[in-house]
Amino acid sequence: MTSTLEHEQTRILVQTAAAACEDKKGEDTRILELDPIDSGLSDFFLITSATNDRQAIAIADEIEHKLKKEFGVMPNSVEGRRQGDWILLDYVDFVVHVFLSERRAFYDIERLRKSARPLTPAEFDAELKTALAARTRVARGKVAENGKAKPAKAKPAPKAKKASSKAASAKASPAKKPATKRPAKKASAGK
Repeated sequence: MTSTLEHEQTRILVQTAAAACEDKKGEDTRILELDPIDSGLSDFFLITSATNDRQAIAIADEIEHKLKKEFGVMPNSVEGRRQGDWILLDYVDFVVHVFLSERRAFYDIERLRKSARPLTPAEFDAELKTALAARTRVARGKVAENGKAKPAKAKPAPKAKKASSKAASAKASPAKKPATKRPAKKASAGK
């Protein structure tokens, strides 16, 4: 089960990194879900393109910033930041590749990883939501089976019954004489 949980956590990190790419106007962002047999090192590649080296650096910086701020995760290593034509952020379970458009076409990583399943960020997001919803349904089913957190049935509140029984008993029993008010003393003038 931890393997599935870790995989879902990695998917959330990849989704956040893909959103950072979109925020900084990365082009043609793709997520490659790598075949576990083919690639024992990483689960995903996130690939995006930039129009110039400054944009590539800005995209890489935004990914690092968001993952550190939201999850406390830093890349294991960063390569190519100085040149800016191909920046690689290695997060162990996934690797981010930020390319200049010409470099991406030249290296064509998507072609090299033929066994990988290419996804757009929107497809990836939909799959993640489906997986999390299924896990939530399973978790809720287990809680209901164990009887620990069954939904409470609507019952009348006990305090409401006591209050109404006190009111009924007050009507049935003779009422105490209300305390009489004494007239206020008048201030004497001239004493």
